[in-house]
Amino acid sequence: MFQGLHAFGQSLAGLMTVETILLVLGATLVGVIVGALPGLTATMGVALMTTLTLKLPSSWALLVLICTYVGAIYGGSRSAILLNIPGTPASAAACIDGYALARQGMAGRAMGIATTGSVLGTLIGIFFLALFTPVLGEFALRFGAYEFFWLAVFGVIIAATLTGGDPLKGWIAGFAGLFIATIGQDGIHAYERFHFGNRDLAGGVSLVPALVGAFGFAEILVAMQEKRAPVKLNALDSVVPRLRDVFKYWRTIIRSGVIGTSMGIVPGVGEDVAAWSSYAAAKRASREKELFGKGSVEGLMAAETGDNACVPGAIIPVLTLQVPGSAPAAVLMAAMLIHGVTPGPMIMIESPHFVYDIVGMMLLATLGILFYGLTLTKLLVQVLRVPTPLIVPIVMVLCVIGTYALASRLFDIWVMVAFGIIGFLLRRFGYPVAPLVLGIVLGDLLEKNFRRGLVLSDGDLTPFFTRPICAVLFGIIVLVVLLRLGPTQRLLRRLPRLRAT
Repeated sequence: MFQGLHAFGQSLAGLMTVETILLVLGATLVGVIVGALPGLTATMGVALMTTLTLKLPSSWALLVLICTYVGAIYGGSRSAILLNIPGTPASAAACIDGYALARQGMAGRAMGIATTGSVLGTLIGIFFLALFTPVLGEFALRFGAYEFFWLAVFGVIIAATLTGGDPLKGWIAGFAGLFIATIGQDGIHAYERFHFGNRDLAGGVSLVPALVGAFGFAEILVAMQEKRAPVKLNALDSVVPRLRDVFKYWRTIIRSGVIGTSMGIVPGVGEDVAAWSSYAAAKRASREKELFGKGSVEGLMAAETGDNACVPGAIIPVLTLQVPGSAPAAVLMAAMLIHGVTPGPMIMIESPHFVYDIVGMMLLATLGILFYGLTLTKLLVQVLRVPTPLIVPIVMVLCVIGTYALASRLFDIWVMVAFGIIGFLLRRFGYPVAPLVLGIVLGDLLEKNFRRGLVLSDGDLTPFFTRPICAVLFGIIVLVVLLRLGPTQRLLRRLPRLRAT
């Protein structure tokens, strides 16, 4: 424990420079703005910022991305409270009581409550991030080629729940991503596959253009299609958080923080589920149940604490198992790989201080949202007035510049546009985009370890099922598939009625 505290102190001291503080303030501000603007998500914000940090040192780049992630989840509460429109899916639960408080003339107090819950929830999540990551990292050292193969399969299967909806559509998108990952040269013998005579395609599909296209350019197409009404803002009262709210609802804060972190650790659940779970638990345990839905301070505090605690929780499986806990975490994991950082079981051996660097970055990001929550809320909400026709060209330019900056190839821009169209069509037909990108990320891991396992076993498939950890992972995958299938869910819904009869 003392070694961990010492390592964390060293990491935090290394981050306390003028350059990193400026990066924290700038990236957190971008995240808050992205989160506050309806239609722009935390996932898109992290994907877009990935392209703008390609030339930065990896530590600075990851600091920018983490601050953007934390800021976007927090920023979603701004439009949720003022407009009853969640800036991000994670802020949907905050609409219920946040907007009710705003209509009662307490918009500033609601914003202060959201700031308090966001900061305390993130701090609770950071505590568990620092506590659990080294432990899970040591356990994950037992993983070999066989276990890594099942981890990759598990990541694709669980991706069906990253954004909700029909799991079958999520699996289709995920396995489509796995196929796209096989385009180009294979990772062992460099044999060219599926390039159809195109020399650019023979090098494979680069992750950054696919990432920017699927999340950035696709959002542009969606924004161009949808017509949004002009925004009207109410006047704000004081936005300074009240200590009595913290002391009165301390049990709700701790409970929501634990629930949110737990939801983050479970791959594929995400911040929106964490917010709703925390809100439901608070309502069940509350002495003021009649206020929920009518302007409950406790309800808003629970929702904002839960979704922000989920952010550090979602990073825990990224660092230890290379499996993302949410859609933005999946993009963050891809960004780590782009910047030369390989998360997973070997992280505690190869870069033991990296975990504490991430903890320090999360802490600075938390201080960033506290700063903006206290000082610039009244100014930041004016961003909601910016019309969509002005936002679209700016985002488009950033997408093109960020994609071209990777390798100075026009082909990458066409890849970005193609994935933007694919992402737009997937959204139109109800298919989640995150599993597609996650399939591209995990495709190399899956293929290499499957082939290595076959080499080690002389072509025998039995070790993939008989090794203890493999058997457990295989069982979990089968269980997840069965529980998410329609017939199984209908049977589970009928069970209470069958028991009653």
